[in-house]
Amino acid sequence: MALDGDGLRTTTRRRPTLEDIARQSGASLATVDRVINDRPGVRDRTRQRVLQVANRLGYLSIEPEPVMAGPPLTLDFVLPDGTNSFILNLARLLAENAASRPDVELRLHMIEGFNPAAMAAKLGELAGRSQGLGITALDHPLLREAIRSVIAEGTPVVTLASDITQVPRLDYVGIDNRAAGRLAGHLLGRFVREDVAKVALFAGSLSYRGHEEREMGFRHILTESHPGLAIVELREVSDDMTRGYEEARRLLERHPDLAGIYSIGGGVEGIARALEESGRGPEVVLIGHELTEGTRRLLVAGTIDALIDQNPRVEAREAIDLLVQAARGTERPVARPMRVHAIFRENLP
Repeated sequence: MALDGDGLRTTTRRRPTLEDIARQSGASLATVDRVINDRPGVRDRTRQRVLQVANRLGYLSIEPEPVMAGPPLTLDFVLPDGTNSFILNLARLLAENAASRPDVELRLHMIEGFNPAAMAAKLGELAGRSQGLGITALDHPLLREAIRSVIAEGTPVVTLASDITQVPRLDYVGIDNRAAGRLAGHLLGRFVREDVAKVALFAGSLSYRGHEEREMGFRHILTESHPGLAIVELREVSDDMTRGYEEARRLLERHPDLAGIYSIGGGVEGIARALEESGRGPEVVLIGHELTEGTRRLLVAGTIDALIDQNPRVEAREAIDLLVQAARGTERPVARPMRVHAIFRENLP
């Protein structure tokens, strides 16, 4: 088979990889990963060289795609409203990405996330009026039926951060949540000093498939590798910081010998506040999700021991790209796997 100028087999149309970019740019694989995922710590000259190679290989488009004739594509994103810092950041990054693209008109809809009827009603309004839909929502019968109706009207749908089962959505954009839960269990099991100890779980809602998968992964790794760690409570706090604080305060009162907490979803800042006020921050291991301004402070202070991060900037870009490609019908888009990234105080980006 003939090779093209970049050393890739043209007849097989193999998708370029990070290894291809590293080889042709002369950068390390770690540096390429930082550039592709828009993380700091790379010199501007190196970053530009990596992006040029990635663009040339077709891994990543760094130039705005040609504007199609006619009006821009109308894309809608339906996200849960509330105090979840990750969702708020994702909404901001979606808006920023769309603002840089003349071919996209973005409409953001922040809806009460734990009210399936409200979200389903919003999807009903959008059916037939949107050219692409992204959604983060509970895996609920009302929403599954509403998504089917949107798709039946010819609108491609992607799910973000948490998947929804039994719907013919275009793709899921987000991390492997079961792997994230296993990573959290591994970290907590290694950080807790006792072989036999009590730990607790806080979830936003197990009706989020992503939260359910994280819990499953966490439980499995404890059973496999840390059988002496007993889960004494699992509480759902609707990704709310105030509710997380109140529930954590009561939990700490009931279990003065608690050794660890895994915060599956939002609300970790409230849990951390309860730990700080009780004076038990140094003795209770706290593992959470998502690097934000609030969790960064808590990680530096030592109240949070580790964060499992997904890159919302990449997810926003990927979701918009997938919907644009699907709406144009130029190719069958496929989401790239998102990296599960553990962050500690010592490797803060």
